[in-house]
Amino acid sequence: MKSLFFHSSKSSPSRTLSSTPSSPSHSSHARPSTPLSESMLESKMSHADSLITKWDPESSSYAKITSLFFENRREARDFLKSVSDLQRAMHFYVSDSSSHHRLVHAQRLMQIAMKRLQKEFYQILATNRDHLDPDSISARSSTTTTTTSDDDGEDADTVDGDAGEAIKEVEREASLANSDLRSIADCMISSGYGKECVKIYTIIRRSVVDEGVYRLGVEKLSPNGLNKLDWETVEDKIKIWINAIKVSVKTLFSGERILCDQVFSASDAIKESCFSEICKDAAFGLLGFPESVSKSKKSPEKMFRFLDMYDVISELWPEIESIFSFESTSVVRSQAVTSLVKLGDAIRTTVADFESAMQKDSSRMPVPGGGVHPLTRYVMNYVCFLGDYSGILADIFADYPLQTQTQPPAAMLEHSPSAEDPISSIAARFEWLILVLLCKLDGKAELYKDVALSYLFLANNLQYVVSKARGCDVRFLLGEEWLSKNESKIRQYTANYERMAWAKVLLSLPPNPTAKLPLEEAKAAFRSFDSAFDTAYRTQKTWIVPEGNLRDEIKVSIARKIVPPYRAFYEKYRVLLRNEPHLQVVVRFAPEDLENYLSDLFYGTGVSGSTAGTKSSVHSRVSAR
Repeated sequence: MKSLFFHSSKSSPSRTLSSTPSSPSHSSHARPSTPLSESMLESKMSHADSLITKWDPESSSYAKITSLFFENRREARDFLKSVSDLQRAMHFYVSDSSSHHRLVHAQRLMQIAMKRLQKEFYQILATNRDHLDPDSISARSSTTTTTTSDDDGEDADTVDGDAGEAIKEVEREASLANSDLRSIADCMISSGYGKECVKIYTIIRRSVVDEGVYRLGVEKLSPNGLNKLDWETVEDKIKIWINAIKVSVKTLFSGERILCDQVFSASDAIKESCFSEICKDAAFGLLGFPESVSKSKKSPEKMFRFLDMYDVISELWPEIESIFSFESTSVVRSQAVTSLVKLGDAIRTTVADFESAMQKDSSRMPVPGGGVHPLTRYVMNYVCFLGDYSGILADIFADYPLQTQTQPPAAMLEHSPSAEDPISSIAARFEWLILVLLCKLDGKAELYKDVALSYLFLANNLQYVVSKARGCDVRFLLGEEWLSKNESKIRQYTANYERMAWAKVLLSLPPNPTAKLPLEEAKAAFRSFDSAFDTAYRTQKTWIVPEGNLRDEIKVSIARKIVPPYRAFYEKYRVLLRNEPHLQVVVRFAPEDLENYLSDLFYGTGVSGSTAGTKSSVHSRVSAR
């Protein structure tokens, strides 16, 4: 049967122990219901004397170098039974005043036996250190099952079979070690030598735990020590800690709890005392690390590491609560809760500082060409990263309703904060952060002297906001209604831009481009159009629309408004103007020229950024109208 030490850490201790096979020595420890006859007592004492003396290291060189439990398991069981018989004999001799010399002799034998069992207990713990380590058995299992037979030509199934046998052998040895340790512990505790047994056990097993934590790369650092390190170094230590706490809780501490429950199953008090002595300090130190980090100076880039630590403690909490359920290990549970509280405080403070930094942004330099503002990129990237932690943030802000110094958010937000619905509340908080950004962008749009450019700036930035929100988990919080509403607002901004930027060009054409006009009026209309279009183009050739779809939509929309009426006007008077001596002065643009010029817009360079394919696309989409 597989050793219970290697059961999943999620198994409950009571269920695990109930499936543990009884030690062979347990039945031998039961006191007989009827008193022993004196002849039977003498016989058992004689046998105990012979066997215990045989394994006395002081009287036998063989006993010095040989392990009783390794050499002869049947004799080991007999040895434990003899100790039990010896204990019963001592109880008998205590009540018989004529047996004083026999009691003294029995006490001496008991001391010899206990020294022997202490040595055996130590040897089993030391020599089976690897077998009693759940992390090792897991690593060995994954290694052996992936072994291939490329070198010796064995079939893969054979190798897997060999690996399976190796695992079973390891599990068998671990099971035997557990059984032997439990039998020795029961014997020593019932004989009044529990203190010596516990001392050996805690020294060895604590060294296993301390070594395990050390190998995971965790260093003991005070808050002052952490503050002296640069953030990149602290961030590396946080990543190491996250791995270490997962392994420690799920493997190291869980395994020690199961082993303690097995070895000291006869005494709840001793099992608690041992486990607490072995794991409490290491667990307390590990779970204290996040609290120390949370005390460092707050900054936005630290938020996500705080969230990672909060997440892993929350995830591990049920196991922490189960493993460290003893009263003596309550400080470990308390430290886990304290770290969660301190991390939560740090996260809330950082979010508030992030909002405040947005509000205080005072940059007065307009973005060239009306492009996406750096503040927009920074805030939306940050918000999208926060979206990955929406569930955790909902828990962290559950008891902290959204409060602002401006207009009550309920009148401004699509989502209403609700104490009964944490997800709705965190959605409102995300929406509020984006609203603060959009308000700042409204102010920055006023920095542009050209009103058309200010609308293009607003369209570009809102397009970036919506695109980023759609591309991350924030979309699930904000919802389709919010996204659609802001996409409509983008269209409003672009319509306002077109109206302000191209109104003069459209007004330069006759209201009815196919109506017959005197030739001089037609010439004047061409000149007016040429001047207005040239001015609009030269003004806007350095403007930019970074998002490809929006750029194409704007260009096609402009072309559909300008090219068809101009084409009709151009076709109407082209024949009449053909014989003009200065035709190029009168008519500078053919309809196809307008499409090409429009195709060159919104790349922000002042140089053609379009391709033949782009121009063709604009032409075909205008013609399709």
